[in-house]
Amino acid sequence: MPLEPPSARGSDRRAARLAAHRARREVVLFVDEIDIHKNPRIGPDWTLRGQQRYVETPGRNEKRYLAGAYDHAQGRLIYVEGDRKASWLFVRLLHLLASIYHRTRTIHLILDNYVIHKSRWVEKALRELGGRIELHFLPPYAPQENRIERLWKDVHDNVTRNHDKKTMIDLLEAIFQYLSTRLNTQREPLGC
Repeated sequence: MPLEPPSARGSDRRAARLAAHRARREVVLFVDEIDIHKNPRIGPDWTLRGQQRYVETPGRNEKRYLAGAYDHAQGRLIYVEGDRKASWLFVRLLHLLASIYHRTRTIHLILDNYVIHKSRWVEKALRELGGRIELHFLPPYAPQENRIERLWKDVHDNVTRNHDKKTMIDLLEAIFQYLSTRLNTQREPLGC
């Protein structure tokens, strides 16, 4: 009998562990952030033969960030928006997850080793939330293990690459619309 590649065996074991967590009133979420730039990401695009697409780059770039948690089992995305990718953005996501999954015993977050996930502010928020949220860090250079990475790639491929939006608000609305047509989404109410 041929052996499976090590990565496939690891994925099978991981999937079995995740299923066991769900049975114990626990939820497993994949967490990451996405950078959104008003200047479009330039990339390949379909056009008619002999024609070229014009993509305007407005000059001064404006940025926003989404911190999201993807529940693969439910097809659900929960996210918050901010003007900087910082620990406070991740902490806002933690509090939103704790309120949404208030009946869940433990919330397991699978995420990368980015510095904002390990700050003292995050550690304090995790203590305040009573240990209900557990962070599980992926090995370095393993984005293929985080399912939300595929979702963010899809957003870049279909919304932010070569976009023609004039304002950041228009671009964000296009992203929110795109996500809500593909997933059950929930975002933090504005003003929070």
